[in-house]
Amino acid sequence: MIRKIIEIDEEKCTGCGQCVTGCAEGALAIIDGKAKIVRDMFCDGLGACIGHCPEDALHIIEREADDFDEEAAMEHVRKIGGLEALIHGTGHGGCPSAQVSTRATGQGGCPSAGMMGMTPCEQANVPTGQVGSALSHWPVQIRLVPPHAPFLQDSDLLIAGDCCPVATPDFHGRFLAGRTVMIGCPKFDNAGEYVERLAQVFAQNRINSITVLEMEVPCCSGLSRIVAQALAQSGRDIPCTRAIVARDGQVSEEKISAAPKPMAGLTKL
Repeated sequence: MIRKIIEIDEEKCTGCGQCVTGCAEGALAIIDGKAKIVRDMFCDGLGACIGHCPEDALHIIEREADDFDEEAAMEHVRKIGGLEALIHGTGHGGCPSAQVSTRATGQGGCPSAGMMGMTPCEQANVPTGQVGSALSHWPVQIRLVPPHAPFLQDSDLLIAGDCCPVATPDFHGRFLAGRTVMIGCPKFDNAGEYVERLAQVFAQNRINSITVLEMEVPCCSGLSRIVAQALAQSGRDIPCTRAIVARDGQVSEEKISAAPKPMAGLTKL
């Protein structure tokens, strides 16, 4: 089939391996000092690895390739012993994409290497005058959170436009604390892919509630429509609240229909 997939410019590639740890599906490996696609079926074509390349050697193209197989990709990462094995050629170690490690905020570890659960900062350990982080997991981008991520189970889900944390003074205390967060931009990312990913998240996990946090600007309003269509596609009836953040930080809230009729032709907003 013809689909989107990663292409690597080997003349620009330095073999640093940053793209490898940026790909949770293990589609890339360092072979003979260069990044290469292990198998087409492991690459989802979303391009999460692109931003990790300091040499601009990775791009998304359309070509004939096997369809993406997420289950096979996760099994591949488990077998080879984690993403670091694809850089160093080893077969040891844990799998950062198949297992969630637990670490306290501020401790070591590479946050871009795969999923992890974190212990939010306790205010008692935060210097006077500072606010502790309420983030409890990684990754947070809608495109990067696998539908099977353990931290999604039995969660209160916060789906936020990625400008919202900047505009909301009390984002961690008011919205993030006690919630699992997924962020994205409905203007620049593919809305159809968001609908598909979120529908899988809703269908495969017990989600207690959803809060959609949007900016007041028109382009961000697509996020609540994406969530509504994903709910309809999943067949789940989950309580859902929409909160709108003004550029001055003021917030208003309203309810979202749990299962409206799907919107036709939604591909990109």
